[in-house]
Amino acid sequence: MILQFFFRQMSLSQKISYLHAKGVSLGSRIKNGRKMHIFMVRNLFVEVVYKNDNATDGAEKVHVLRGLRNLNNYLEQEFRTTF
Repeated sequence: MILQFFFRQMSLSQKISYLHAKGVSLGSRIKNGRKMHIFMVRNLFVEVVYKNDNATDGAEKVHVLRGLRNLNNYLEQEFRTTF
């Protein structure tokens, strides 16, 4: 919970640097033609969208979820909206 508070206070570039240093990449998925990367840091799950879908171009936005249950619910909801 403390990590989530501090993470939300970071700038976008600080969040990405922290994810690359301390996080674990879980994979990626395609949504609306855009590539989303999912990282895990302790019990935080962060979905990152990079500019031009290229990780070297910098991040465009991040979506933070706390806990595996919230991640599963989010991904299930996203999956349902595709059909």
